[in-house]
Amino acid sequence: MTINSKRALICGSVAFDTIMVFQDRFRNHILPDKIHMLNVSFLVPQMRREFGGCAGNIAYNLKLLGDVGLPMATVGKDFGLYGDWMASNGVPTEHVKVIETEHTAQGFVTTDLDDNQIWAFHPGAMQLSHHNSVADASNIGIGIVAPDGREGMIQHAAQFAAAGIPFIFDPGQGLPLFSGEDLRAFIKQATWVAVNDYEWQLVQEKAKLSASDITGQVDALIVTRGAEGSVIYTKGREIVIPTAKPSAVVDPTGCGDAYRAGLIHGLLHGLDWETTGRIASLIGAIKIETRGTQNHTFTASQFEERFQASFGRPLSPKASV
Repeated sequence: MTINSKRALICGSVAFDTIMVFQDRFRNHILPDKIHMLNVSFLVPQMRREFGGCAGNIAYNLKLLGDVGLPMATVGKDFGLYGDWMASNGVPTEHVKVIETEHTAQGFVTTDLDDNQIWAFHPGAMQLSHHNSVADASNIGIGIVAPDGREGMIQHAAQFAAAGIPFIFDPGQGLPLFSGEDLRAFIKQATWVAVNDYEWQLVQEKAKLSASDITGQVDALIVTRGAEGSVIYTKGREIVIPTAKPSAVVDPTGCGDAYRAGLIHGLLHGLDWETTGRIASLIGAIKIETRGTQNHTFTASQFEERFQASFGRPLSPKASV
């Protein structure tokens, strides 16, 4: 497929993530026989706030790869610090709409010493993502519909399809919002589908579709499998992508978004699936080495060296996907 522009429109969430660490174990304070009347408080001396959300994360990683990724998202009146971060990192904000009556989407997580987590998520302005329209963006070569407000995801997929813009459908954490009929409609409109192995199981159960059913409708189905690598299904082919070994496993949060940025990069530049998948695998591994979703960095030469070391071959242009 020929992509006519090197600009990607990334429809998805922009969110703050607040991470707190409890220096004990939840099980020492949650009594099983009192779970029906739970009332606990955890002292969390360690806390940090990170910039996150699928659209923000994907755009950040695309910038590292030298591409232009435009986040399309709705944010709240507290977006200022995040907006400054985007600007300082060269991430465009012209399609990030501020809703003054709302807060930016925010996730709050408390982690204990066993790495158990208790999450709370406030969607805030994300619920109004349908206030944005794909038609507001110009010169777009490729799009992605990533986790966002339900109506926004439905509308943006339809708008990409109507405009003839190829796009990735990436339901992610938004999967519970959709029925099997909804998922089949998304797949029918999409050019590519990207899910992790757990999400892939849910898609099969809900939509009653096999890999061959999906690749009969889209150019590729990409299934990530964590430490086991990923598989790219195309019409008549099953391409196994190996993992790139991280120097340390520090924080896997945001790895999937980094991987998707690698997919978009390969598609924008007409690379073959073997190369595209390895680029995605490597940038995911690089992200894992750093705490937070947008704190890792690298230069083009550093990435090329890591690619050679990881896969035993140079990073060079290949045939179109």
